Amino acid sequence: MPDGQASMRQARSNGAARAVNIPSGRSFVAFASGALLSVAGATRTPAAPLPAAVDSAITTDLPRDAAHPAAMYQLAIPSHDAALFGVFYRAAGSDPHPTVLLLHALPGFEQNADVAQTLRRAGWNVLIFHYRGAWGSGGAFSFSNCIDDVHAALDYLRAPENVARLGIDPRRLALIGHGMGGFLAGIGTMRDEAVLGAALISAWNPGVLATNPSPKLEKAHLDEFRSDVGPLVGTTPESLLEEAKKNATAWDLVGHAALWNSRPVLVVESDDFFHADDVAIAAAVRKIPSAQLTEMHLPTDHAYSDHRIALAAALLGWLKQLEPPRLPRHSERVRGSGITDSR
Repeated sequence: MPDGQASMRQARSNGAARAVNIPSGRSFVAFASGALLSVAGATRTPAAPLPAAVDSAITTDLPRDAAHPAAMYQLAIPSHDAALFGVFYRAAGSDPHPTVLLLHALPGFEQNADVAQTLRRAGWNVLIFHYRGAWGSGGAFSFSNCIDDVHAALDYLRAPENVARLGIDPRRLALIGHGMGGFLAGIGTMRDEAVLGAALISAWNPGVLATNPSPKLEKAHLDEFRSDVGPLVGTTPESLLEEAKKNATAWDLVGHAALWNSRPVLVVESDDFFHADDVAIAAAVRKIPSAQLTEMHLPTDHAYSDHRIALAAALLGWLKQLEPPRLPRHSERVRGSGITDSR
């Protein structure tokens, strides 16, 4: 949900089990492979292994493909009667690429564009867009509209003309979201069986407003919404709270976790207000007999301010299981080009 959360951090606590604390070393901002070795220690049920060292997609540019270069496109994606402004990061190469829909938090100051660039170097297209009523996109902002906007963006990525123009493999779409975007990635995957999997980064779960209601929790949400509405149009803090409360049961990621079925789910937790809720989401997924869960905790803030490379490494490791067999890993393409792989 929020990018900040200073007001919500102390709003409540409970006895939920703490996720595994992965030692991080001093900094993930530098290219410290020793620090990234800790990522491999995350607890999980069977899923793709996380990288044991710095992935070359984080550290090394590919040689330019003159015939099919990487590119960036400014998009206006139709959603109902509005246009959603977005950026599409197209991966290099002639083959259709798997594509990530990267969903930002509320209101969206942090868009994780550094992650998008890394995923593109690894061979994934990435689309980042602003929801209706946010940052100049048309229409009015609401959580319900955000849910619909995610589906509009998926429809856009599957449209034959866009598949051809943007080099998309429409059979391989994944959702990754941060904060409120994590909630949208979760519910969007639940409602679209063709999505391959969902990665939830410090995800907001509005279901807690139904399962653990309290005046203090509502006040914390309202205070946060008051700090978030500046870039938003057509909404108020009070209307956002009422909408979240009204739909809390229907939007509960814990209560509806079974709808992910056997599709891979990544839950990344930080030391923020959502930590206990995210641990609960992971626990709910773990109860699914066919679950493919990857769960990890990074000791950092909601924005992952000093763990950006660790976050990128986790996402790259998780996405590996969703790649088509024909897609070469970034390190393989680098080795084939004669460029020294930085490790």
